[in-house]
Amino acid sequence: MKSNVQLPTWLTDPVEHVAERTVVADDDRVAALVEEFGARGVRTVRGSYMDSSGVLRAKQAPLARLGAFNRSGLGASNSWAVFAADDLLCMTPSFSAVGDMRLRADLDALVDLGDGVAWVPLDLVDQDGEPMPFCPRQALRRQVVRAREEGVSILGATEVEWTMLDADGATLGGQAYGLSRLTQYEGFVAELSASLEAAGVPLEQLHAEYGPGQFELSVAPRNPLAAADLNTLVKVLISRSARRAGYRASFSPKPFFDAIGNGAHLHLSFQRDGRALLSGGAGPHGLTDEGAAILAAYVAHLPEAAGALASSVLSAVRLQPSTWSGAFACWGLENREAAVRFCAATSGNPHGANVEVKCVDPSANIYAAYAALVGVALAGLAAPTALPAEVTVDPALLSEEERATLGIVLVGADQVEVVDRFEGSALMAEVLGPALVEAMVAVRRHEADLVAAHGLEEIARRFTFAWSA
Repeated sequence: MKSNVQLPTWLTDPVEHVAERTVVADDDRVAALVEEFGARGVRTVRGSYMDSSGVLRAKQAPLARLGAFNRSGLGASNSWAVFAADDLLCMTPSFSAVGDMRLRADLDALVDLGDGVAWVPLDLVDQDGEPMPFCPRQALRRQVVRAREEGVSILGATEVEWTMLDADGATLGGQAYGLSRLTQYEGFVAELSASLEAAGVPLEQLHAEYGPGQFELSVAPRNPLAAADLNTLVKVLISRSARRAGYRASFSPKPFFDAIGNGAHLHLSFQRDGRALLSGGAGPHGLTDEGAAILAAYVAHLPEAAGALASSVLSAVRLQPSTWSGAFACWGLENREAAVRFCAATSGNPHGANVEVKCVDPSANIYAAYAALVGVALAGLAAPTALPAEVTVDPALLSEEERATLGIVLVGADQVEVVDRFEGSALMAEVLGPALVEAMVAVRRHEADLVAAHGLEEIARRFTFAWSA
């Protein structure tokens, strides 16, 4: 399945320029794409939009309609923004049955999935082609463009964890991190690897994870918009490959209430005018003053940003102390219990020093998550604060008094508190926009109501495949 065709720039160039909005292609560009993809056997173009609850909604059109998919977009109600994970529409003062938007295909990110289908990410625009204020992909675009205007370039990569279930809903066997799981399910692994390669995904590694039936893969870093698109594309390919092999892939933070959860850890690195900010400085572990300011901002703002990172009711179940989920807002070198794990510039980090935000999970809207983290970093650079003391142990081993003295708080063990902090955050409103925050709050409050009515175990069961493609 190896592809010999020209791959989109966003898959091959880590620092590709990000436009302020989706580019409307001219007739010659559309004709060339229709000819190229048609020659590969593509008949259908499937576009996906990630809603406020992190679920992938989609429309598709024939390849011959590619130009219209990009130019005028396909119609949808504004209420798509307030779909909850159980498909209920959570109407708010700003979202009702009134209003229309267009789902615009970003042709610069068009990818051939094979079997006659191409995939493309969607931006939300109004009838005049202007970005909708609640478009999460546009919110991320704004932050990436803003960073570039300030001389800051950012690379990001998302770890992808998922759980494989068989046709009866049972998790697959094999030892944690074991060769046995890769060997036992070699057909699926081979199918997935070939699909990733054919699509041009810059895969770096794939392995069996700790939990029963759990796998993880990592991809090379890209600019944050491309990284978010890449995360979505990978989830689509994993879901397709799992079905072909007779399985189902779950990206739930808690596929089962009492099982190991799935994370979506985000790695970020920063440069200003070509100079690394997380290495080469005089601070701890080589941090520059600006790098330290970024880490300090993450520690300070993660509790309010968690509404964009880990705000589903199942996020709160996963985000518990001593589970390697990053439950505490603190930082430390290679500390997998800290929400902010610092990875220094060593030979073991070929892409250079980076910061891993561990509290993110796959129920997040990945575009909003990246936008929030880029926005927090820029806020830290604009108004630097002192870097808190490094935490070199599992924070759960410290007494409550010790944690209080160090200013260590939980990121999000209670979903209602997470959503309240997010809704009240002036920074999140500035970064994401009030309309997107309103939509995200509405769907997460609905999840809390579901738990009150049915219990967490039942909701975990219902949401097992909510975030699959």
